[in-house]
Amino acid sequence: MQDLHDEIRANVQRALQEDIGSGDLTASLIPDDKALQATVISRGNAVLCGTQWFDTCFVSLAVDTEIEWFAKDGETVQAGQILCKVEGNARALLTAERSALNFLQLLSAVATQTRRYADAVAGTSAVIVDTRKTLPGLRLAQKYAVACGGGVNHRIGLYDGILIKENHIIAAGGIQPALSRAREIAPPGVFIQIEVESLAELREALAADARMVLLDNFTLDQLTDAVALTRQQAGAPVILEASGNITLDNVRQAAETGVDRISIGSLTKNIQAVDLSMRFI
Repeated sequence: MQDLHDEIRANVQRALQEDIGSGDLTASLIPDDKALQATVISRGNAVLCGTQWFDTCFVSLAVDTEIEWFAKDGETVQAGQILCKVEGNARALLTAERSALNFLQLLSAVATQTRRYADAVAGTSAVIVDTRKTLPGLRLAQKYAVACGGGVNHRIGLYDGILIKENHIIAAGGIQPALSRAREIAPPGVFIQIEVESLAELREALAADARMVLLDNFTLDQLTDAVALTRQQAGAPVILEASGNITLDNVRQAAETGVDRISIGSLTKNIQAVDLSMRFI
């Protein structure tokens, strides 16, 4: 993944700018030299993620802000647990509070949901991978959170991998022509993956020497058949990825079919923020 430091600063700068605008009018009620302390408490069990974004929000407004963490990104925290202590200029703490919590709640939610899926397939050969279904402008942040939760990052964007989907296949004139053209244009080290929607299309992809196949909206029985067909027909190892209509209720069954990867768009798209509270003392 790209270096996060510049991305974190850019994320935080945008967040603070949209919230503060020309100035925090309410914080002006507080004397500019007043100092405060605060703690952040988790109101539920979660996987913590986003501490660097949280810290940067406060330090961007007051460089001497002191933050002490009692848990790290990727660690499970419990309801009622104190996550960190923050001390610094009162105006800066009050102004940065919402943006800092927004990042921490969002990224902890992604990590927490990912951990649920990763735990559900533990002991199988399958891994949980993310998609490009991320919140605009926060892709690297959310993919970092997926990794903290025990998932695996797929391509970051359109530039670092080739995923040939249904419309690409139609435009290219079929599976074989699409794969052939992809091999011609792919930079060194860039993976080529093709999406299929049936066992017949899988046979065609394998005959065209596909090495990475996305099985789109396959039933559990179809996934089982796809794994068997691939082992029988492929002359070399092929990575099979299941995608579509997979939830926490059936992800274990999908993993037990023998697929290598399971991609879950809801890890980064359908998110319920982790409940955190910042209390001033």
